Amino acid sequence: MKRYVWILFYLVLFLLILAFCFSAEIFDFDLWARLIAGMGVIDGHQVLKSDFLSYTPTHVWYDHEWGSGVVFYFLLKYFGPYSLIFLQSILIFGIFVFIVKFVKLRSEKPYEILFYVFALYALLGNFIQPVRCHMFSFFLFAMFLYVLELARHGKKRMLYTLPIFVILWNNLHGGVVSGIGLIFMYALGTFLNDRHNKIWIKYLIIGAVSSIALIINPWGIDYIKFLLMANTMQRADITEWWPLFSKFHLFGFIPFKIFMVTILGIEAGCIYKNIKENGWKNLDKVKLIVLVVTLYLAFSHIKLIPFFVISAAAFCYNDVCNLISRIKMPQYKNKLIYGVLIIVGILPFLIKNISLPLSIEGVYPVREVEFIKINNLKGNLLANFGIGSYLSYKLYPQNKIFMDGRYEEVYPDEYIELLKNFHLVKPGWDEILEKYPPDIILVEKTYPVFYALKKYKGWYLIFEGDRYGVFIRTSDIKKSYIIPVKDLNYYKNTLFDTDIKL
Repeated sequence: MKRYVWILFYLVLFLLILAFCFSAEIFDFDLWARLIAGMGVIDGHQVLKSDFLSYTPTHVWYDHEWGSGVVFYFLLKYFGPYSLIFLQSILIFGIFVFIVKFVKLRSEKPYEILFYVFALYALLGNFIQPVRCHMFSFFLFAMFLYVLELARHGKKRMLYTLPIFVILWNNLHGGVVSGIGLIFMYALGTFLNDRHNKIWIKYLIIGAVSSIALIINPWGIDYIKFLLMANTMQRADITEWWPLFSKFHLFGFIPFKIFMVTILGIEAGCIYKNIKENGWKNLDKVKLIVLVVTLYLAFSHIKLIPFFVISAAAFCYNDVCNLISRIKMPQYKNKLIYGVLIIVGILPFLIKNISLPLSIEGVYPVREVEFIKINNLKGNLLANFGIGSYLSYKLYPQNKIFMDGRYEEVYPDEYIELLKNFHLVKPGWDEILEKYPPDIILVEKTYPVFYALKKYKGWYLIFEGDRYGVFIRTSDIKKSYIIPVKDLNYYKNTLFDTDIKL
């Protein structure tokens, strides 16, 4: 293949990924806690193991993403906030580099770009917020998939590095269990394919050593217990952990559902043909096991969709492309496809003012936080856990929060239920006000509690923004308050400012 073909392939693919990442509308809610954790290591020279941001009782902070925080804060401190968006682009691009390398092991024509674009759009619903810690898990999952497949093709040297990467992965994100699980899936699949081929024994040994390597972390063996709990706990109140076909997501993730149905339809046909001609024996059990397990994960939790997309793109490329190759296409089709994709990749940069993803009317309470800050409203701050780490990042030490998105890492289970009852005004909803009394309440206007608090004795709506309201005790009301500006550029320019010193 001429060199310019694969260079053009990768350039266009990266351009599309970059255009998507710079189209994001908000940063992830949990980013702020990660930045604080990274600040603890880089500025405070220690891994933070206890919480100091909350006014509620907490337990040991088992931060299964502390390494990600170090990466995020390092980039922010030395290269600015746009580097976080570039990191997202590089990690997504890296996923596809490993998919292509996997495909090259099994195909002579690995650069059919439309297939990868198809897979990319299937992923976009999960990658809409830059940048999240689980991106490291998806990137390393793709890398592990390639290395494990490489060993099946006789190149085993990289296989022995996986335990080292498990140590890295384990300290970047708790999704490391997916990598270890993938190793054992390969062990089982290769054993079923041909038990006389001893490669499955090597997979078992690597899997066992990798499992033992999990103890290399700042918390030692206690962290393993936490990791098992965190990966098996129910998250009934977190929408990204809901099933793919739950009522909330029934009409969502359409690109992925189209990708999934297409892949499953083609694979069903290929499996039927293979069984009819050769029987079950010649089916690749590794492929079947990985696809079935990752499909189950995608069905169970929409957050885990990328595991199936990565696996399907790698294993099913040949089957899809072989089917498409039967369709007669004009000779200029590649030039046309690349031309269209280049336009699609460039267009967002031409029609949109590229800047940090933030909106005054959006999900972040930027003006409400500014109101609290400039009016020096000190004390305990009760708010929904989703925006908790943002409030800590912007308002600590002036204010401490009830809780944030580190719920399983730091807080007792009862806090989520208390918050849920409070926001939905369920029986006993005001228990939280007595058990963990706040000085300030920041609440979304979309929740019933906003209107309940307006009538609740002892509390007063002191500031109302587009999406949130700020309540304080009636006994703390002053004669006048400073009203925050509505200048979006001001909030973008000060988005990452913080008074936290470690």
